[in-house]
Amino acid sequence: MPARRVLITGVGSHLGTLLAARLERDREVETVVGIDTRRPRTELERTELHDADIRDPEIAGLIRAAAPDTVVHNKIVRQPGPGMSSRAMHDINVIGSLQLLGACERVPSIQSIVIRGSAGIYGAEPHAPQFLGEEMTRLFPLRTRFQRDVAEIENYFETFSRRRPQVTCTMLRYQPAIGPSLDTQITRYLSQPACPTYLGFDPRLQLVHEHDALEALLAAIRNPVRGAVNVAGRGTIGLGRMIRMAGRPPLPIAGPLFAPVTEAARRLGMGAYSDDFRRLLRYGRAVDIRRLEQEVGHEPRYSTVAAVQDWLARRSEARAA
Repeated sequence: MPARRVLITGVGSHLGTLLAARLERDREVETVVGIDTRRPRTELERTELHDADIRDPEIAGLIRAAAPDTVVHNKIVRQPGPGMSSRAMHDINVIGSLQLLGACERVPSIQSIVIRGSAGIYGAEPHAPQFLGEEMTRLFPLRTRFQRDVAEIENYFETFSRRRPQVTCTMLRYQPAIGPSLDTQITRYLSQPACPTYLGFDPRLQLVHEHDALEALLAAIRNPVRGAVNVAGRGTIGLGRMIRMAGRPPLPIAGPLFAPVTEAARRLGMGAYSDDFRRLLRYGRAVDIRRLEQEVGHEPRYSTVAAVQDWLARRSEARAA
């Protein structure tokens, strides 16, 4: 089998840097190429780094010169960072993905594209099935801008896959991640002095541990499958139980007041909640991971409950140190 050549977008992110470091140590990987406007979180030994924006048409030349057999698209923004507008987030997600696919069209060496997508495409709905399968994206309307962005991204990749059937496109739909190295909406939520909840609601949540988030990506690179694959830990946890485990008091708020109260709290220094995260706190979401386990070949080490327990244990250790 010829040596692998892997190109990663979003290599400056936490997961992107960890992925590049792991691939550097893989004897079957000859070349790792990273594209991002941010530097990697840690020093990488043999990754070829390029300071480039995936929205820039010039990335076509970079990808063509790299001649990868595998492209990992790790540049989908879940929530605007400090100073980032929702419009900029849309441009990175949608325009960036479109530019990336346009560049990949002209690179005959590409055999597979692995996309780190989002289970947010399903939304969070009161009448959703207990576990959502990959075929269930059209059960409910697309209610938020991020949902519409993710749906547009998936549509681009589906169209590309039909046009280039020799390229295997794997869309990994990640549930929210938790872990000792992560700073996400869920970790910030559980670290607040009190956790706002919707009065009368105790939804089931499903998370993925950061270890399994990386291992699922590696498994998909080794064994890409066509189409969407849900990525999460086994099982679910009730929001109320998770808040109690974190040692935080719940702060029940009537539904119509939730957005204005949490927005006022944000101005006082508490966490910001995206529209998608608010819906998750109200209705929850769980997905079926049988395709991840049976076809991609990744069995999560951490269940959802174990992922929360590990995050809490590591946080306690860090505070005691």
